[in-house]
Amino acid sequence: MEKPKKKKKLRKKVSTKPPFPFDGRNFLYFFIGLFLLLTGYIFMLQGPADSFWSRTLAPVILVITYCIIFPIAILSKGRKKEKE
Repeated sequence: MEKPKKKKKLRKKVSTKPPFPFDGRNFLYFFIGLFLLLTGYIFMLQGPADSFWSRTLAPVILVITYCIIFPIAILSKGRKKEKE
């Protein structure tokens, strides 16, 4: 006696990956931060150690970059698109 053949169920592939959390605005903030970071370190190398560039301006730029720009780049979320 022959056994009846079982029908195979078609399974849809379900993506288990979460969507990428960063969008273009995050990368824009990140690249602005990189530019300011390099600018701050270049200003720190300019002139003597007690000049305005290396003693005042460079640390202010670096602190702003590390404490404000990079956290904004990481934590900001894009606008949610409304579904119609």
